[in-house]
Amino acid sequence: MGKVVLVTGAARELGVRFVRRVQREPDVDRVVAVDAVEPVRGLGAASFVRADIRQPSIGTVLAEHAVDTVVHLDAQGAGPEGRAAGRAFAKEINVIGAMQLLGACQKAPAVRRLVIKSTTGVYGSAPRDPTVFDEQTVPGALPASGFAKDAVEVEGYVRGFARRRPDVAVTVLRFAHILGPARESPLAACFAQPVLPTALGHDPRLQFVHDDDAVEALRLAAGEPRAGTVNAGTFNIAGAGVLLLSQCARRLGLLTVPMPLPALRWGGGVLRRAGALELSAEQLRLLTHGRVVSTVRAREGLGFTPRRSTQETLAAFARERGAGPLPPGLLGGAVDRAAAVLAGARVRPPHRQEAERND
Repeated sequence: MGKVVLVTGAARELGVRFVRRVQREPDVDRVVAVDAVEPVRGLGAASFVRADIRQPSIGTVLAEHAVDTVVHLDAQGAGPEGRAAGRAFAKEINVIGAMQLLGACQKAPAVRRLVIKSTTGVYGSAPRDPTVFDEQTVPGALPASGFAKDAVEVEGYVRGFARRRPDVAVTVLRFAHILGPARESPLAACFAQPVLPTALGHDPRLQFVHDDDAVEALRLAAGEPRAGTVNAGTFNIAGAGVLLLSQCARRLGLLTVPMPLPALRWGGGVLRRAGALELSAEQLRLLTHGRVVSTVRAREGLGFTPRRSTQETLAAFARERGAGPLPPGLLGGAVDRAAAVLAGARVRPPHRQEAERND
Protein backbone atom coordinates (compact mmCIF):
# COMPACT_ATOMS: atom_id res chain seq x y z
CA MET A 1 0.00 0.00 0.00
CA GLY A 2 1.23 3.48 -0.88
CA LYS A 3 0.82 6.61 1.18
CA VAL A 4 -2.53 8.24 1.88
CA VAL A 5 -2.17 12.03 1.81
CA LEU A 6 -4.78 14.37 3.28
CA VAL A 7 -4.69 18.00 2.09
CA THR A 8 -6.64 20.74 3.87
CA GLY A 9 -7.58 23.96 2.11
CA ALA A 10 -7.98 21.96 -1.09
CA ALA A 11 -10.67 24.22 -2.56
CA ARG A 12 -8.30 27.16 -3.10
CA GLU A 13 -6.10 27.41 -6.18
CA LEU A 14 -2.83 26.47 -4.47
CA GLY A 15 -4.55 23.52 -2.78
CA VAL A 16 -5.96 22.33 -6.10
CA ARG A 17 -2.57 22.56 -7.78
CA PHE A 18 -0.83 20.65 -4.99
CA VAL A 19 -3.53 17.95 -4.89
CA ARG A 20 -3.22 17.38 -8.64
CA ARG A 21 0.59 17.26 -8.39
CA VAL A 22 1.03 14.99 -5.37
CA GLN A 23 -1.28 12.29 -6.70
CA ARG A 24 1.23 11.71 -9.51
CA GLU A 25 3.92 10.66 -7.02
CA PRO A 26 4.72 6.94 -7.45
CA ASP A 27 4.57 6.20 -3.70
CA VAL A 28 1.18 7.89 -3.19
CA ASP A 29 -1.80 5.54 -3.26
CA ARG A 30 -4.63 7.98 -2.49
CA VAL A 31 -5.15 11.70 -1.94
CA VAL A 32 -7.99 12.99 0.25
CA ALA A 33 -8.81 16.66 -0.39
CA VAL A 34 -10.64 18.46 2.44
CA ASP A 35 -12.34 21.84 2.51
CA ALA A 36 -15.55 23.43 3.73
CA VAL A 37 -16.39 24.69 0.22
CA GLU A 38 -16.30 23.19 -3.26
CA PRO A 39 -12.93 23.38 -5.08
CA VAL A 40 -12.34 26.04 -7.72
CA ARG A 41 -11.73 23.31 -10.34
CA GLY A 42 -11.24 19.57 -10.76
CA LEU A 43 -9.03 17.59 -8.38
CA GLY A 44 -8.15 14.75 -10.71
CA ALA A 45 -8.39 11.32 -9.08
CA ALA A 46 -8.40 12.69 -5.54
CA SER A 47 -11.33 12.08 -3.21
CA PHE A 48 -13.00 15.31 -2.07
CA VAL A 49 -14.47 15.42 1.44
CA ARG A 50 -16.48 18.47 2.41
CA ALA A 51 -15.51 19.09 6.03
CA ASP A 52 -14.70 22.01 8.29
CA ILE A 53 -11.37 21.59 10.06
CA ARG A 54 -12.75 23.58 12.99
CA GLN A 55 -15.07 20.66 13.76
CA PRO A 56 -14.17 17.34 15.44
CA SER A 57 -15.32 15.52 12.29
CA ILE A 58 -11.83 16.01 10.83
CA GLY A 59 -10.66 13.24 13.19
CA THR A 60 -13.21 10.90 11.65
CA VAL A 61 -11.89 11.68 8.18
CA LEU A 62 -8.33 10.84 9.26
CA ALA A 63 -9.43 7.53 10.76
CA GLU A 64 -11.77 6.45 7.94
CA HIS A 65 -9.14 6.96 5.25
CA ALA A 66 -6.16 5.70 7.31
CA VAL A 67 -4.25 8.89 6.52
CA ASP A 68 -0.51 8.80 7.15
CA THR A 69 0.53 12.17 5.66
CA VAL A 70 -1.24 15.48 6.40
CA VAL A 71 -0.52 18.66 4.44
CA HIS A 72 -2.20 21.66 6.06
CA LEU A 73 -2.78 24.49 3.57
CA ASP A 74 -5.97 25.95 5.03
CA ALA A 75 -4.47 29.23 6.22
CA GLN A 76 -6.58 32.29 5.45
CA GLY A 77 -4.27 35.17 4.59
CA ALA A 78 -6.43 36.35 1.70
CA GLY A 79 -9.90 35.77 0.36
CA PRO A 80 -10.73 34.07 -2.96
CA GLU A 81 -10.07 37.27 -4.93
CA GLY A 82 -6.99 38.27 -2.95
CA ARG A 83 -8.83 40.57 -0.51
CA ALA A 84 -8.11 39.77 3.11
CA ALA A 85 -10.81 37.70 4.76
CA GLY A 86 -12.72 39.08 7.75
CA ARG A 87 -10.43 38.82 10.74
CA ALA A 88 -12.84 36.93 13.00
CA PHE A 89 -13.44 34.25 10.36
CA ALA A 90 -9.79 34.10 9.34
CA LYS A 91 -8.58 33.70 12.92
CA GLU A 92 -11.03 30.86 13.50
CA ILE A 93 -9.78 29.02 10.43
CA ASN A 94 -6.12 29.75 11.09
CA VAL A 95 -5.89 29.14 14.82
CA ILE A 96 -8.94 27.14 15.93
CA GLY A 97 -8.83 25.06 12.75
CA ALA A 98 -5.14 24.27 13.21
CA MET A 99 -5.67 23.35 16.87
CA GLN A 100 -8.51 21.00 15.95
CA LEU A 101 -6.46 19.40 13.17
CA LEU A 102 -3.42 18.93 15.42
CA GLY A 103 -5.61 17.36 18.09
CA ALA A 104 -7.03 14.95 15.53
CA CYS A 105 -3.54 14.08 14.24
CA GLN A 106 -2.33 13.44 17.78
CA LYS A 107 -5.07 10.83 18.25
CA ALA A 108 -4.47 9.22 14.82
CA PRO A 109 -1.79 6.52 15.20
CA ALA A 110 -1.46 6.13 11.41
CA VAL A 111 -0.22 9.71 10.91
CA ARG A 112 3.53 9.74 10.31
CA ARG A 113 4.16 13.04 8.50
CA LEU A 114 2.74 16.54 8.98
CA VAL A 115 3.45 19.54 6.71
CA ILE A 116 2.34 23.03 7.74
CA LYS A 117 2.14 25.99 5.35
CA SER A 118 3.32 29.07 7.27
CA THR A 119 4.68 32.48 6.32
CA THR A 120 7.85 34.52 6.62
CA GLY A 121 5.52 37.07 8.21
CA VAL A 122 6.28 35.38 11.56
CA TYR A 123 9.53 37.40 11.59
CA GLY A 124 7.58 40.65 11.52
CA SER A 125 8.70 43.92 9.91
CA ALA A 126 10.39 46.50 12.10
CA PRO A 127 12.97 49.28 11.61
CA ARG A 128 15.69 47.50 13.61
CA ASP A 129 15.27 44.07 12.05
CA PRO A 130 18.39 42.19 10.88
CA THR A 131 19.32 42.46 7.23
CA VAL A 132 18.42 38.81 6.64
CA PHE A 133 16.36 36.44 8.79
CA ASP A 134 17.24 32.76 9.04
CA GLU A 135 15.13 30.08 10.68
CA GLN A 136 16.88 30.52 14.02
CA THR A 137 16.56 34.31 14.19
CA VAL A 138 14.49 35.62 17.08
CA PRO A 139 12.48 38.61 15.83
CA GLY A 140 12.95 41.88 17.69
CA ALA A 141 9.19 42.47 17.63
CA LEU A 142 6.70 39.68 17.00
CA PRO A 143 3.71 40.46 14.78
CA ALA A 144 0.93 41.98 16.84
CA SER A 145 -1.97 41.44 14.48
CA GLY A 146 -3.24 39.81 11.30
CA PHE A 147 -2.31 36.59 9.56
CA ALA A 148 1.30 36.77 10.74
CA LYS A 149 0.21 36.76 14.39
CA ASP A 150 -2.03 33.75 13.67
CA ALA A 151 0.95 31.97 12.08
CA VAL A 152 3.10 32.60 15.17
CA GLU A 153 0.39 31.04 17.36
CA VAL A 154 -0.04 28.07 15.03
CA GLU A 155 3.71 27.39 14.93
CA GLY A 156 3.69 27.33 18.73
CA TYR A 157 0.96 24.68 18.73
CA VAL A 158 2.88 22.72 16.08
CA ARG A 159 5.98 22.64 18.29
CA GLY A 160 3.84 21.30 21.13
CA PHE A 161 2.44 18.61 18.83
CA ALA A 162 5.96 17.61 17.77
CA ARG A 163 6.94 17.11 21.43
CA ARG A 164 3.87 14.97 22.10
CA ARG A 165 4.25 12.91 18.90
CA PRO A 166 8.01 12.49 18.33
CA ASP A 167 7.22 9.65 15.93
CA VAL A 168 5.72 12.14 13.44
CA ALA A 169 8.02 13.99 11.02
CA VAL A 170 6.89 17.64 11.23
CA THR A 171 7.80 20.21 8.58
CA VAL A 172 6.97 23.91 8.66
CA LEU A 173 7.41 25.83 5.41
CA ARG A 174 7.62 29.60 5.85
CA PHE A 175 6.69 31.03 2.45
CA ALA A 176 7.55 34.50 1.22
CA HIS A 177 4.72 36.25 -0.63
CA ILE A 178 3.33 33.81 -3.20
CA LEU A 179 2.61 35.42 -6.55
CA GLY A 180 0.92 33.66 -9.44
CA PRO A 181 -2.51 32.34 -10.41
CA ALA A 182 -3.21 31.23 -6.83
CA ARG A 183 -2.83 34.81 -5.50
CA GLU A 184 -2.15 33.39 -2.04
CA SER A 185 -0.52 36.63 -0.89
CA PRO A 186 -2.49 39.70 0.23
CA LEU A 187 0.32 41.67 -1.44
CA ALA A 188 -1.00 40.39 -4.78
CA ALA A 189 -4.14 42.44 -4.18
CA CYS A 190 -2.03 45.57 -3.61
CA PHE A 191 -0.10 44.96 -6.82
CA ALA A 192 -3.32 44.36 -8.74
CA GLN A 193 -4.44 47.95 -8.07
CA PRO A 194 -3.48 50.81 -10.42
CA VAL A 195 -2.26 53.00 -7.53
CA LEU A 196 0.04 51.88 -4.71
CA PRO A 197 0.37 54.02 -1.55
CA THR A 198 3.94 54.00 -0.22
CA ALA A 199 5.70 55.30 2.89
CA LEU A 200 7.57 58.52 2.23
CA GLY A 201 11.32 58.01 2.70
CA HIS A 202 11.10 54.19 2.74
CA ASP A 203 11.92 51.72 -0.04
CA PRO A 204 11.60 48.24 1.51
CA ARG A 205 13.21 45.05 0.21
CA LEU A 206 10.84 42.26 -0.79
CA GLN A 207 11.00 38.60 -1.83
CA PHE A 208 8.48 36.49 -3.75
CA VAL A 209 7.94 32.86 -4.58
CA HIS A 210 6.03 31.54 -7.59
CA ASP A 211 3.07 29.16 -7.31
CA ASP A 212 5.00 26.44 -9.14
CA ASP A 213 7.88 26.62 -6.69
CA ALA A 214 5.50 26.65 -3.73
CA VAL A 215 3.91 23.43 -5.00
CA GLU A 216 7.34 21.84 -5.49
CA ALA A 217 8.44 22.75 -1.95
CA LEU A 218 5.25 21.20 -0.57
CA ARG A 219 5.83 18.06 -2.65
CA LEU A 220 9.35 17.64 -1.27
CA ALA A 221 8.15 18.18 2.30
CA ALA A 222 5.32 15.65 1.93
CA GLY A 223 7.50 12.90 0.46
CA GLU A 224 10.28 10.75 1.80
CA PRO A 225 13.61 12.60 2.05
CA ARG A 226 16.04 12.06 -0.77
CA ALA A 227 19.62 10.95 -0.11
CA GLY A 228 21.52 13.69 1.68
CA THR A 229 18.41 15.72 2.58
CA VAL A 230 15.97 15.99 5.46
CA ASN A 231 12.38 17.15 5.30
CA ALA A 232 11.59 17.64 8.95
CA GLY A 233 12.09 21.02 10.58
CA THR A 234 11.47 24.62 9.59
CA PHE A 235 12.46 26.06 6.21
CA ASN A 236 12.21 29.49 4.60
CA ILE A 237 10.89 29.32 1.04
CA ALA A 238 11.57 32.28 -1.27
CA GLY A 239 12.86 32.99 -4.75
CA ALA A 240 16.49 34.05 -5.13
CA GLY A 241 17.24 37.75 -5.12
CA VAL A 242 15.55 40.83 -3.71
CA LEU A 243 13.52 43.67 -5.21
CA LEU A 244 12.88 47.12 -3.80
CA LEU A 245 9.27 48.24 -3.66
CA SER A 246 10.09 51.05 -6.10
CA GLN A 247 11.45 48.48 -8.57
CA CYS A 248 8.28 46.40 -8.20
CA ALA A 249 6.14 49.45 -8.91
CA ARG A 250 8.14 50.36 -12.03
CA ARG A 251 8.07 46.82 -13.40
CA LEU A 252 4.32 46.61 -12.88
CA GLY A 253 3.67 50.08 -14.24
CA LEU A 254 2.01 51.22 -11.01
CA LEU A 255 1.40 54.77 -9.93
CA THR A 256 2.87 55.27 -6.46
CA VAL A 257 1.65 57.83 -3.95
CA PRO A 258 4.34 58.52 -1.31
CA MET A 259 2.74 59.53 1.97
CA PRO A 260 4.09 60.30 5.47
CA LEU A 261 3.65 57.31 7.76
CA PRO A 262 0.78 58.78 9.84
CA ALA A 263 -1.10 59.70 6.67
CA LEU A 264 -0.43 56.27 5.19
CA ARG A 265 -1.84 54.55 8.27
CA TRP A 266 -4.90 56.79 8.20
CA GLY A 267 -5.32 56.45 4.44
CA GLY A 268 -4.93 52.66 4.63
CA GLY A 269 -7.76 52.50 7.14
CA VAL A 270 -10.00 54.65 4.93
CA LEU A 271 -9.27 52.53 1.85
CA ARG A 272 -9.92 49.33 3.80
CA ARG A 273 -13.24 50.54 5.17
CA ALA A 274 -14.27 51.73 1.71
CA GLY A 275 -13.43 48.33 0.25
CA ALA A 276 -11.11 49.95 -2.31
CA LEU A 277 -7.86 48.36 -1.16
CA GLU A 278 -6.85 46.04 1.66
CA LEU A 279 -3.94 47.60 3.57
CA SER A 280 -3.83 45.97 6.98
CA ALA A 281 -1.42 47.09 9.69
CA GLU A 282 0.68 44.02 8.90
CA GLN A 283 0.95 44.98 5.21
CA LEU A 284 1.71 48.60 6.05
CA ARG A 285 4.67 47.48 8.15
CA LEU A 286 5.92 45.28 5.32
CA LEU A 287 5.58 48.12 2.78
CA THR A 288 7.53 50.35 5.16
CA HIS A 289 10.32 48.14 6.49
CA GLY A 290 10.33 45.10 4.18
CA ARG A 291 11.67 41.66 4.99
CA VAL A 292 14.37 39.36 3.55
CA VAL A 293 15.00 35.74 4.58
CA SER A 294 17.82 33.27 4.01
CA THR A 295 16.95 30.14 2.01
CA VAL A 296 20.24 28.30 2.59
CA ARG A 297 18.64 25.73 4.87
CA ALA A 298 15.92 24.92 2.34
CA ARG A 299 18.51 24.49 -0.39
CA GLU A 300 20.99 22.40 1.60
CA GLY A 301 18.60 20.55 3.93
CA LEU A 302 15.34 20.15 2.06
CA GLY A 303 17.05 20.01 -1.33
CA PHE A 304 14.77 22.74 -2.67
CA THR A 305 16.01 25.25 -5.25
CA PRO A 306 13.31 27.49 -6.74
CA ARG A 307 13.16 27.55 -10.52
CA ARG A 308 12.12 31.22 -10.58
CA SER A 309 13.90 34.06 -8.83
CA THR A 310 12.09 36.91 -7.08
CA GLN A 311 12.54 39.01 -10.24
CA GLU A 312 11.25 36.26 -12.53
CA THR A 313 8.27 35.65 -10.27
CA LEU A 314 7.30 39.32 -10.41
CA ALA A 315 7.76 39.32 -14.20
CA ALA A 316 5.43 36.32 -14.53
CA PHE A 317 2.90 38.05 -12.29
CA ALA A 318 3.16 41.21 -14.41
CA ARG A 319 2.48 39.25 -17.61
CA GLU A 320 -0.58 37.63 -16.08
CA ARG A 321 -1.82 40.86 -14.52
CA GLY A 322 -1.40 42.97 -17.65
CA ALA A 323 0.09 46.41 -18.01
CA GLY A 324 -0.55 49.01 -15.34
CA PRO A 325 -1.54 52.62 -16.03
CA LEU A 326 2.10 53.52 -16.82
CA PRO A 327 4.04 51.53 -19.47
CA PRO A 328 6.79 49.77 -17.46
CA GLY A 329 9.47 50.37 -20.10
CA LEU A 330 8.73 54.07 -20.37
CA LEU A 331 8.48 54.45 -16.60
CA GLY A 332 11.72 52.58 -15.98
CA GLY A 333 13.57 54.59 -18.60
CA ALA A 334 12.33 57.87 -17.16
CA VAL A 335 13.40 56.87 -13.65
CA ASP A 336 16.82 55.73 -14.86
CA ARG A 337 17.39 58.98 -16.74
CA ALA A 338 16.33 61.01 -13.73
CA ALA A 339 18.68 59.03 -11.52
CA ALA A 340 21.53 59.59 -13.95
CA VAL A 341 20.87 63.33 -14.01
CA LEU A 342 20.84 63.47 -10.22
CA ALA A 343 24.15 61.61 -10.18
CA GLY A 344 25.66 64.26 -12.45
CA ALA A 345 25.79 62.02 -15.51
CA ARG A 346 25.03 63.21 -19.01
CA VAL A 347 22.11 61.24 -20.42
CA ARG A 348 22.07 60.96 -24.20
CA PRO A 349 18.82 60.56 -26.13
CA PRO A 350 18.13 57.01 -27.36
CA HIS A 351 18.62 58.00 -31.03
CA ARG A 352 22.06 59.44 -30.20
CA GLN A 353 23.05 56.22 -28.40
CA GLU A 354 21.96 54.17 -31.40
CA ALA A 355 23.89 56.40 -33.78
CA GLU A 356 27.06 56.08 -31.72
CA ARG A 357 26.74 52.28 -31.60
CA ASN A 358 26.38 52.22 -35.38
CA ASP A 359 29.50 54.35 -35.73
